[in-house]
Amino acid sequence: MTGFLVDPADPLETQNDKLRRIADALMHRVEQKTDNAGIAYAQFERAALLEGVVQKRTQDLERTLDLLHESNRHLALASAEAETARANLHEAIESVQEGFALFDPEEKLVLFNSRFCRDFDDVAGRLRPGMAFRDYIGLIAQSARLDLPQDQTGQDWFQGRMGQHHQDHSVFNVQLTGQRWLQVNEHRTDRGGTVILQTDVTDAIRTERAEHDRIFRATLDHLNQGVCIFDHGRKLIGWNQRMYSILGLPLDRSFLGQQVSELMRALQGQLRFPPHFPGHRFLDWARTSTGRTPVAFEMTTARDRTLAVFAREMPNGGFVVSFTDVTAERDAARALEQMNEALETRVTERTKELNVALKEAERANATKSRFVAAASHDLLQPLSAAKLFVNSLTERLDDPDAVAILRKAEVAMAGAEEIIDALLDISRLDSGKAVFDVKPVGLQALLHPLIEQMRPLAAAKGLELRAVPTTLTVRSDPGYLRRILQNLIGNAIRYTDAGRVLVGVRRNGGSARVEVWDTGRGIPEADQGAVFQEFRRLDPGGPVQGLGLGLAIVDRACAALEHPLSLWSAPGRGSCFSFNLPIHAAAGPSPADVPRAEAAPLPPNLLVLLVENDPQLSQAIELMFEDWDVDAISASSGEEALALLEEIDIVPDALVLDYHLGDGIDGIDLCTAIRTRYGPVPACIISAERSATLRERIVDAGLELIPKPLDRARLRRAIAAATMRD
Repeated sequence: MTGFLVDPADPLETQNDKLRRIADALMHRVEQKTDNAGIAYAQFERAALLEGVVQKRTQDLERTLDLLHESNRHLALASAEAETARANLHEAIESVQEGFALFDPEEKLVLFNSRFCRDFDDVAGRLRPGMAFRDYIGLIAQSARLDLPQDQTGQDWFQGRMGQHHQDHSVFNVQLTGQRWLQVNEHRTDRGGTVILQTDVTDAIRTERAEHDRIFRATLDHLNQGVCIFDHGRKLIGWNQRMYSILGLPLDRSFLGQQVSELMRALQGQLRFPPHFPGHRFLDWARTSTGRTPVAFEMTTARDRTLAVFAREMPNGGFVVSFTDVTAERDAARALEQMNEALETRVTERTKELNVALKEAERANATKSRFVAAASHDLLQPLSAAKLFVNSLTERLDDPDAVAILRKAEVAMAGAEEIIDALLDISRLDSGKAVFDVKPVGLQALLHPLIEQMRPLAAAKGLELRAVPTTLTVRSDPGYLRRILQNLIGNAIRYTDAGRVLVGVRRNGGSARVEVWDTGRGIPEADQGAVFQEFRRLDPGGPVQGLGLGLAIVDRACAALEHPLSLWSAPGRGSCFSFNLPIHAAAGPSPADVPRAEAAPLPPNLLVLLVENDPQLSQAIELMFEDWDVDAISASSGEEALALLEEIDIVPDALVLDYHLGDGIDGIDLCTAIRTRYGPVPACIISAERSATLRERIVDAGLELIPKPLDRARLRRAIAAATMRD
């Protein structure tokens, strides 16, 4: 009921006053009306009830007033304490020696002491509590007390300062006019506010700079070069003691602050610039504001001293110029140049003498090479004939003693042939005319027949000769690779008295390492380099025969083929010669992997035209053909061969043609002429020449070269293969 009569939001005194007036009104109404007793009584009861409510509200009001009085008392005490705390805080921040300011989390200035921004007298009077941090920084950026570099504006500084404000903690220095500095420490509070401390560090920076200048001056004075330093305005601000002795000029304090152009006018006549870098060019360089590239040149002084000058820009826009006295070096260079000229004259004279001697040596070497080639060719012709005669005679004799003698003759001729081949190999390798046909070579196919061929030689000395099987295919020249292996194995057998010789192949990364081990005498370390020299044997008086060319050929051939060669040896323990070959990942067997029959079958009733200008060799080859049941017609020249074929009007089944016929036509030209007239007749060329030109012509003509001395089995295979293809 009372909720409708009084407003609960009114104070208790107001509510009680309303209730009393309501009660009085009700009582008066009851007393005035007598016509309805029941209603009057009800109103009386309501008035009594309201009286009780009024009394209760009065009691509550009294208690509330008591609480209000207590709260006011506590509030008065708290206000006094807050005022005391505020006074203490003000005294505390005023006692701080640095400038202090506090900004709240909304970036509003809360309080600051009197030292804050004291050095910015045009800003300090405008600071007010509630000022935004951004406005405060804007005032500083526009202050006349802020000393900014020439290349920086107040807006640039403002942007940089606001960028630093985003950090939780930052410390930096601000330069003021009058060579003064403030250190600013900015910290973020736990509630997100900002505390700023400003500390005057002018004395500390001046002391530091003075110490730095002292050290810098001491460093400059200890330099061997003279140094001049110019600021960003191209004014001289310092130099070192060395400048006095280098320039020989009385530099004093009056030069400080002078422009570089003024200094050059003052020193005119004392310093001479070089023609390629005159003085005005140096001035143009110095007058450039920024981005100067370093320059270096030499100049001379009035005392004929030579100075090396180097000028370079500094980070602050200034530049430094150094002077180095290089007079002694240039004098030495001139003296050296004069000596060089004298030496060049002497060298020229000696070079002429050496050229004459070199030409004489080249002529002698060419004569030697021609002699070796010609002598070898002339020796191989009769040697080839002798071998064929001996082979034919051996097959026809039944007397064992006679056959044994002929076998010894064959061995002797084989030795002579080996020596001639070695001389030819050395001559070709030394002259650089060796021709290499590098291709995939199966090592097993090359090693197996070679081991079988040399096993009797090892067995004759009671040695075991064995090769470890291998499946590797390498890249090399098959002929020279066989010669290298043959010489290494033969050398191992020759110098091993007991034990064995072992040939093996190891993988060594991407290469194959071929090793030839023996249990021979071994080679002292001091003599290991000498074994690869031609005509050099470590025991010339020993039982081992030979010219000492085998290892020389191995060394030269491995170097030419780029197969690194190495040697390990120990006296009494044996030796190991090894060389590396590149591995070839062949998809199938290489040409060296294909077995070749020693006695190739020949077609029946085979007619061969033989053209050979050496009568003895021609007779020996005819005798060999007779043993093979091959019919042969022979001629001694190309002209005779063409006339003979025209006369008999028969086309032979195969041609065996000597390369050197001596009548203006060689074997290849003769083969071309015969094939032009009679069609593609199978043919092969025999020759003792091993030149690159001949090899190229043989390949271009699609022929096969059979070298002299002739190998019976190889010649038979060549004829058989040619006639089978036909």
